[in-house]
Amino acid sequence: MLPFAAFLRATELDTRLLGMVGALVLIWIALHLLSGGLFLTPRNLWNLSVQAAPVAIMATGMALVIIARNIDLSVGSMLGFLGMIMGVIQADLLPKLLGFEHPATWLLALAAGLALGVMIGALQGFIIAYLGLPSFIVTLGGLLVWRGAAWWVTSGQTVAPLDSHFRLMGGGPEGSIGAAWSWAVGGIGCLALVLAQIHGRARRRKFHFPLKPIGAEIFLGGIGCLLILVAVTVANAYQWPIGSVRRYAEANHIALPDGGLFISHGIAIPVLMAIGIGVVMTFLARRTRFGRYVYAIGGNREAVELAGVDARWVIMKLFMLMGVLAGIGGAVSIARLNAATNAEGTFAELLVVSAAVIGGTSLAGGVGTVAGAMLGAVLMQSLQSGMVLLGVDTPLQNVVVGAVLVLAVLIDTLYRRRTQRV
Repeated sequence: MLPFAAFLRATELDTRLLGMVGALVLIWIALHLLSGGLFLTPRNLWNLSVQAAPVAIMATGMALVIIARNIDLSVGSMLGFLGMIMGVIQADLLPKLLGFEHPATWLLALAAGLALGVMIGALQGFIIAYLGLPSFIVTLGGLLVWRGAAWWVTSGQTVAPLDSHFRLMGGGPEGSIGAAWSWAVGGIGCLALVLAQIHGRARRRKFHFPLKPIGAEIFLGGIGCLLILVAVTVANAYQWPIGSVRRYAEANHIALPDGGLFISHGIAIPVLMAIGIGVVMTFLARRTRFGRYVYAIGGNREAVELAGVDARWVIMKLFMLMGVLAGIGGAVSIARLNAATNAEGTFAELLVVSAAVIGGTSLAGGVGTVAGAMLGAVLMQSLQSGMVLLGVDTPLQNVVVGAVLVLAVLIDTLYRRRTQRV
């Protein structure tokens, strides 16, 4: 055990993150056995990744908000309100001006949703940062206000159908990139991982920081590439439904063979969006002055302000960023359903906060990672997906989610007490 512990320390991996990965693996195995072999199938894992995408997208911002010792309870209602606005714009307003299925419709609708998300975030952030109201109270009020606003936009009516280009953000047979492009993305991901390791090692050498053993670097790079290629393999193993294959064959004048035609989904577009946002948010948190300020504010706000940093402006920008991410999450959610409803995003704030906390973000502030929050989103969605496969009633699902959140906070509290004693 001692050599293994020394090797683990050499990799500099976060032990809490490793523990969560281990818990996720155990949960997957247990759900697979309990569901009679239905959980760990390409179909379920592909659907799980698509369903987790909007939660993961918003969890990247929620992690930073909590790290700065704040919270945003309005993200679910913002998702529903912004999704409804984007739905009305592309299904009602723009067709009157541009006609149906105009190439610019999806882009204008998305831009409007993101712009409105920035304004909502700026409003809440201003009240919190400059007027001094607690973020819990402000965003709790926002939870009620934006949920009511979502209903008010259409008086509770569902808006459908959505623009076909916009629907690509929701996944499905057309909203995936296929096998060939998925392998290309996997190769690019592996290459980017190796280049990031080389760059990190060069920076450590430049500033005379201790270097990881080369064996640890190779191990981490190999494991990372293996996980990427396994994920691509699973995505490519999920084939189009028979009806979609038949329509595709008819549209392209292809004769269906006797055994049918295998067309791979590949990686879903919303999953690519979530991964891309995760990379950007990680860079923002770890490589920019803004990210360093966020962690510093969570650690000791008074010291940050004495150092001349405008903490209020940083916090306001955090909530503006959260509004943008809620808009993207809303776009993915309504695109997946091909409809905007005033109930969209209900209880999403619970899942997003749970994902961030389960992913290692401390409610005491100053501690957390974007990657951990995204992994927490996968874990939360795995629990929900598994309970659906097992036929668990919705009220009991909420009980389980709430219990997991409390357990995560308890573990975080015990971990901080232990580290403070050490």
